[in-house]
Amino acid sequence: MTKVLVATVKPFAEAAVSQIKTIFEKSGYDCRFFEKYETQDDLKKAVVDAEALIIRSDKITAEIMDAAPKLKIVVRAGAGFDNVDLAAATARNIVVMNTPGQNSNAVAELVLGMMVFQARNHFDGKPGTELKGKKLGIHAYGHVGQNVARIAKGFGMEVFAFDPFVDKKVIEADDVSVFDNVE
Repeated sequence: MTKVLVATVKPFAEAAVSQIKTIFEKSGYDCRFFEKYETQDDLKKAVVDAEALIIRSDKITAEIMDAAPKLKIVVRAGAGFDNVDLAAATARNIVVMNTPGQNSNAVAELVLGMMVFQARNHFDGKPGTELKGKKLGIHAYGHVGQNVARIAKGFGMEVFAFDPFVDKKVIEADDVSVFDNVE
């Protein structure tokens, strides 16, 4: 039976944990959770028999991989790989994957929440301002940028975007004005 370790200092929401457990049980995998650990040494001890590792922002170094001789795959729940030593993984034939876009709505909501917090003077009792009618420029129109635009338009903001890698028609289809350059 394949041994999967979900190792994360910042635990997943209980609903997500329940879904993860159900999926792995139905698939016949042995899935264990190792949450809120304190040191990399704790993680090294936990990965000893793991064949698959699911992480969030946890650091997966060559030393961690060396402690997990059966490890075949590391999956980052989130975008990017900056917390995984890709050269070390490649040298050990460990596949590294991520889940881009999966948390993009949560990130976009946080962006708008912080904008409201700032516009309202940190809710200090003094008059603030509204986001409605304000202009918002988005630099990078990927998953997060698209969700920020969608939510900002719901606030009544005028949204602009620049992304040299996204076709202008894609941005314009979201009723977002396109900038030709970052300046």
